[in-house]
Amino acid sequence: MVMMIGVMVMAVVVLVPFLLGAARHVVLRTGRPAWVRRALAARARDTRTGAGATATDELLAFLNANKRVQIEQREEERLIRHDVQDGAPPRTGIDLEAGTAVIRPGGTQKR
Repeated sequence: MVMMIGVMVMAVVVLVPFLLGAARHVVLRTGRPAWVRRALAARARDTRTGAGATATDELLAFLNANKRVQIEQREEERLIRHDVQDGAPPRTGIDLEAGTAVIRPGGTQKR
């Protein structure tokens, strides 16, 4: 009996977010009802993963420690700023106002 309750809880934890995600997808694709679509579209800009993906990731992280490392790495990648100017000098440059593109040869060798 206890095992059956555990299975039901796990099914609810996984299935409910997937069903909500499917309903969200249908509303965003069809545009009906409009007030729900506006609310979901405004919220969609702020989040990167849906509730179903988050619930599945957390469930897998509970069962597998490697998944926890992967989730933490993904969060760290979101927080790190990626600039083009980091590292070596850029080999390419595009000036949209002047309409020019510059490509410099890479790998200058000393003789």
